[in-house]
Amino acid sequence: MDELICLLEEHQISYEIIDHKEPIRSAQDGAAFFGIEIGQTAPTLILKSGTTMYAFIISGDYGKIDFDVIKELLQCEELKLAKPREVEEATGYSVGSVPLIGHGLPTIIDRRLHRYPYVYGGTGAATSTLRIGPQDIEKLNHVIAYDR
Repeated sequence: MDELICLLEEHQISYEIIDHKEPIRSAQDGAAFFGIEIGQTAPTLILKSGTTMYAFIISGDYGKIDFDVIKELLQCEELKLAKPREVEEATGYSVGSVPLIGHGLPTIIDRRLHRYPYVYGGTGAATSTLRIGPQDIEKLNHVIAYDR
């Protein structure tokens, strides 16, 4: 998590890291724990097309992923969720803990995150959460596409 904090400090980003005793396993659990709308949760999913991996940062109320829409955005033939082993190999983090920033992957962002001044997502550690503005997520990632 030191790398994450260094990145945030280096770019003078307003943020908060919130520690909790248990991992938060779902958007519903995160919304309940933090007392926020489910749309403010921002899980980072890892998608795979052939040998290329992408980070997909979505609003917790996104619903079911339409892979055809995302394939069109990325102009690729095949696309699926990466397997847990692939996520760890590509990012160094386990599924459910991939940080919102600092993962090093080309990123797709759900535009609906901008409904909120702050969103809550991964830090790389299962028992902490990053509170950050959506515009700063964009600033600190290599954004290649927007969804919705």
